[in-house]
Amino acid sequence: MDVELSIPATAWQVPQKFEEGANRFAVIPWTRVAATEGSDSPLVVVSGSGYEEAAIVVREGMTIEDVQSVTVPQRGGMKDLTAMGLLESLGWKEVEKLRQPSGDGAIISFFGEGADAASMVEPYATMLQEMGVGKIVRRTGDIWPGAPGCCLTTSASLRDSRPELVYRMVKSFLRGSEFVQENPDEASAIAHRYIGVHSRFIRKALENNKPQVNGIRNDASMQKILSLMRDLGYIDRMPIHYRDLTFLDRALDERNK
Repeated sequence: MDVELSIPATAWQVPQKFEEGANRFAVIPWTRVAATEGSDSPLVVVSGSGYEEAAIVVREGMTIEDVQSVTVPQRGGMKDLTAMGLLESLGWKEVEKLRQPSGDGAIISFFGEGADAASMVEPYATMLQEMGVGKIVRRTGDIWPGAPGCCLTTSASLRDSRPELVYRMVKSFLRGSEFVQENPDEASAIAHRYIGVHSRFIRKALENNKPQVNGIRNDASMQKILSLMRDLGYIDRMPIHYRDLTFLDRALDERNK
């Protein structure tokens, strides 16, 4: 496949990129895909990828009880929803929520001592812990065990018009996931050039956060997250057509032959 990689500033811009025809595939939170159901340009998840990937980091030297403010990115992504889930589970009703334009903004805000805690994805949570800036106090899996994070996504229209292209992409994505599982050191060195943090942080993060293409099948946790999204007003109804795992099933069957 002849693929050109692009890295947008933040995941919430990606649905618009699909509408403009700038993207055919993307790796974005499945929650953002689910939110497009019923729109003029619905997206569809075709493979899992990230798995329990968000975490809450509290400033070093502080306890959970000390937290007065938490910085979170734009509404709708797993970093935001993990923070909302944690606030709910700990009864942090009085904790101030500081919204940032992106996940990167939340990390910068925390690093710049603008908040006591922050919600972020790996490997940034591990990076801050390894640097002694903060400590991981909760992961997505502590709230919603098995919850997927970012997933391979395409448009429903491309899925319908070019299914073989979608299958080839899913098959390639599966190979990439298996490569990370089998070669974490090399994968970390490769990822360093794209993520922009030292490979040792990426390698350490992989101890808790490996890719899981089948994570997108964890219905129990996903239903809880969708219910939270509805309660928060992010969606007005429970989506049901945002996944099409037939391509992944086909790729897994072919691999297992």
